Amino acid sequence: MTHAAIIDIGKTNVKLALVDLATLTEVAVRTAPNRVLPGPPWPHFDTDGQWAFLRGALTELATSHGIDAICVTTHGACAALLDGNGALAAPVLDYEHAGPDTTRDAYDQIRPSFSETGSPKLPLGLNLGAQLFWQLREDPTLRDRIRHVLMWPQYWGHKLTGQIASDICSLGCHTDLWAPMTHGFSTLPAALGLAEKMAPARAPGDVLGTLLPDLQATLGIGPVAVLCGLHDSNASLLPHLLGRQAPFAVVSTGTWVVSMAVGGHPVTLDPSRDTLINVNAFGDAVPSARFMGGREYDLVQSGKPAVAGVADADQVLAKRVMLLPSVVPESGPFQGMPHRWANDPMTDPQREVALGYYLALMTAESLAAIGADGPSIIEGPFASNPWFCTMLHAATGRSVLSSSMRTGTAVGAAMLFARPKATADDRGAMMPDPRLAAYARVWRTLAGARQPDAS
Repeated sequence: MTHAAIIDIGKTNVKLALVDLATLTEVAVRTAPNRVLPGPPWPHFDTDGQWAFLRGALTELATSHGIDAICVTTHGACAALLDGNGALAAPVLDYEHAGPDTTRDAYDQIRPSFSETGSPKLPLGLNLGAQLFWQLREDPTLRDRIRHVLMWPQYWGHKLTGQIASDICSLGCHTDLWAPMTHGFSTLPAALGLAEKMAPARAPGDVLGTLLPDLQATLGIGPVAVLCGLHDSNASLLPHLLGRQAPFAVVSTGTWVVSMAVGGHPVTLDPSRDTLINVNAFGDAVPSARFMGGREYDLVQSGKPAVAGVADADQVLAKRVMLLPSVVPESGPFQGMPHRWANDPMTDPQREVALGYYLALMTAESLAAIGADGPSIIEGPFASNPWFCTMLHAATGRSVLSSSMRTGTAVGAAMLFARPKATADDRGAMMPDPRLAAYARVWRTLAGARQPDAS
């Protein structure tokens, strides 16, 4: 086996990465925007457009390189509802739609406790159970049309193989549907009247099935195995679980910044700070925290990021140019707080530096809330942001390692096929500037953050 095709469906982009399994490096990547269509009946993902892109990209890479296996990794908070013919019983709801908030009070009457699910109460459709509750109320005929409820990676696995399953990582991603401590479904599927329709839970590395014969012919790919697949943040975590001694934390960055603590300090998770329990590829509970850092970066920069240098950072530190939470107040450790500038940036490069500092300080708060210890390994685009990495090192007092992987989720998913020990480089592991630590202390005070222990 030489090349694995990793289908990576993020909230912003749909990707196909071809990973060399001998070197665990990406040899080709194709991307397309993840479009949301307005409806009816509700804002939904363009599954036809996604499938057309994936078919084209699979055909192209099969011709140029060859494909020996396939795995799917996707964002969370998403399910596909299939009818008896294997087609969608309803369009796949965009989790950013506000519809589920309109039935929140009624949903809360049947929603399991945080102690059962490790799933915090989240706005919009970020709790998958809230999505399902709202959809069933919006369309009273939907429940009867549903034959199977699949997690998002396995919808694409079903398209490829015709098989039905759900992976434990996606089920454990703040869905309210899974009880991580008992390794089974929570009480919610029964309360929704969907208990018999939930696709069976399987491990991400299980073989879901073989590529369908008609797809073998049209894509130019042989009868290759398709794995069950997994949630994208847990794909980023997998290489480190396989190749690193605890304690450590992994910070997966993209539209969402998801922090995961392995072997950290015992803490009591506070769901009001967007902490939760994730379920890793081996079925173990992982204390985690999230905020919409990539979205916040885009909102503040408005598509015009600037190149900043040391002189710009010196000005930001000297003048305490400081962005306070929260740019996206619906998520993260400071929910409900409107963002503001303590001191406005005078130039675009100053804004770039201060924004990197802000995102690092938000990440530091998330890491503290989940009891993280040991090095913090940064996956994704923030790994190459020097302002983010230096401030995170100063704010946590622990080393920060920048992953050299272009797409941590794709390489992590590929490790379900090939599992050599992972390695991480030491880019970003430098001595902190004392000015950064002072800046962090001021930011925490102004933001109302909890000060770290003196120890």
